[in-house]
Amino acid sequence: MKGLSLWQQFWYYLGHNGTYVLQQFNHHFAISVYGVLLAALVGIPLGILISRHHHLNGPIISIANIIQTIPSLAMVSMLMLVLGLGDQTVIVANFLYSLLPIIKNTAAGLDSVSPVSLDAGRGLGMTKWQLLVMVEMPLSVSVIMAGIRNALVVAIGITAIGSFVGAGGLGDIIIRGTNATNGGAIILAGALPTALMAIITDWVLAGFSINWHRTPRKKRNKAKTASFMATVK
Repeated sequence: MKGLSLWQQFWYYLGHNGTYVLQQFNHHFAISVYGVLLAALVGIPLGILISRHHHLNGPIISIANIIQTIPSLAMVSMLMLVLGLGDQTVIVANFLYSLLPIIKNTAAGLDSVSPVSLDAGRGLGMTKWQLLVMVEMPLSVSVIMAGIRNALVVAIGITAIGSFVGAGGLGDIIIRGTNATNGGAIILAGALPTALMAIITDWVLAGFSINWHRTPRKKRNKAKTASFMATVK
């Protein structure tokens, strides 16, 4: 690739290694998503718990904050000593870093639900569980999704350093570029898709939240009421 500019080298590398870059792109995204999904499965129930029992807010949020302050490379290195090399180490790291935004946003979303909406549900004879599922969670979706958006964008960045512990992904391409004599194009082949992944993911999840808000509330309320009446019958 002598005599070619940096961008020419970049396109040359993609032309000859496009399949490999795409495989690493998919692998990178999967690792990020798995960690955030696990965090959502744990973080959303914890957010619901602290919204019901505010005295638990301090201890739970403090633990999540402490985890967040640990540098990502140090976290991955410590987890490697326990879990060994491989994807599982990075998935657990993403899980731990994703807890704080999901827990905080879930609790904030539930606390922001209007008491009028809750009273209307109680007036229909809804139980606490039905209120949570049919009233509180739907009204909190946009706030919860904002937490998941933040968590996933951060996870994509953390996964990029997963190559240091044998996890693969686009970080593997970046490391190859740093080890090469003239590896600027190879670094770009790993760094640019990583940045695009984070930007596109943020846009898609933001669009989901906007579309949820734009959905006519009457349609959602009608569907919820019909579902509730079916359970009563």
